[in-house]
Amino acid sequence: MINKYTCQNGVRIVLENIPTVRSVAIGVWIGTGSRNENPQTNGISHFLEHMFFKGTASRSAKEIAESFDSIGGQVNAFTSKEYTCYYAKVLDTHSQFALDVLADMFFNSTFVEEELKKEKNVVLEEIKMYEDTPDDIVHDLLSRAVFESHPLGYPILGTEETLNTFTSESLKDYIHERYTPENVVISIAGNVSESFIQEVEKYFGSYHGGNNETPENVPVFHSNRISRKKETEQAHLCIGFEGLKVGHEDIYSLITLNNILGGSMSSRLFQEVREQRGLAYSVFSYHSAYQDSGIVTVYGGTGAKQLDVLFETIQETLDKLKQDGISERELTNSKEQLKGSLMLSLESTNSRMSRNGKNELLLKRHRSLDEIIEQIDLVSKRSVDEMARSVFTDKYSVTLISPDGEFPNKLS
Repeated sequence: MINKYTCQNGVRIVLENIPTVRSVAIGVWIGTGSRNENPQTNGISHFLEHMFFKGTASRSAKEIAESFDSIGGQVNAFTSKEYTCYYAKVLDTHSQFALDVLADMFFNSTFVEEELKKEKNVVLEEIKMYEDTPDDIVHDLLSRAVFESHPLGYPILGTEETLNTFTSESLKDYIHERYTPENVVISIAGNVSESFIQEVEKYFGSYHGGNNETPENVPVFHSNRISRKKETEQAHLCIGFEGLKVGHEDIYSLITLNNILGGSMSSRLFQEVREQRGLAYSVFSYHSAYQDSGIVTVYGGTGAKQLDVLFETIQETLDKLKQDGISERELTNSKEQLKGSLMLSLESTNSRMSRNGKNELLLKRHRSLDEIIEQIDLVSKRSVDEMARSVFTDKYSVTLISPDGEFPNKLS
């Protein structure tokens, strides 16, 4: 059972007691990411995530790391396009200690100049490392192709130019503007009693922030072609179609469709592209859902000379899916696979903490497993077939990274 509590200042706390485990996961979720940046501040959400680990008024960066190592716990963070999360997983006997350190990082980080310089270099190396992985870059290029100048098209890491402009003051200003109480969710899952909510409130229940007025900026889906010439062994291809937003009533039909198309080893793309034709080692599809939009992405990597055949095979697979629909066997297998994946994914306190945090932050509601399974069971062959016809249209974006940067002939 999930207990939900809203502090007087607006911070939301969600706690799921799991008495059968000996661990506790605590996550501090903030509804801000690269989407909430502008061209001058792009990358600040991610850089701030790094800087929270670089020392507080009472703990050095080393002491923060040692504090979790010494109790056999874990501490980490990540930044996405729409949210940032700082989290820890510890034995249940150390839950209070973990909360204290996370709160110390959240409220008392010092952002001293020496640490800023060092961490800018660390993130710069992260950007360089990212540039060495074309199978990652091509997905970022797709976001830019689809969303153009909208912030959802920005890279999460930012750029070397923006990175060098960040100061202690700009980080503190960003915290004041975006880390406001109504924008924060504390999610706890594990062997911890409901009274732990009061402990969380002691730390997070009384602070204040800025007005957090974000102008509505709904993205528009664009059909674009972006290619980059890069010395690579493979050609990396992404095709993006307009998907659904988080919490859309038809989301499970789309998830089922994606699973059948390219979400598993038995999917049509995997079987046709890899198993039958041997065109690629890696080929898959996935759906990214945002607060007011979504993208269905198809990815494949192959030798440059086979790029035309790969693109044609993907298009043939999509055309067949639209024209003939799915089979009842595919529908049944996909739904059972989704239910199994859902159940297995919730066996750790970390995954439950993550699920509850995201649901509260993005949807402000929590469905039970039984409700979700009921929604999956309601998906029909007809709803999936209709979804295929509505999603896989002629309106799509394509991005490519290859040795010559030249698109397949059918796109030229």
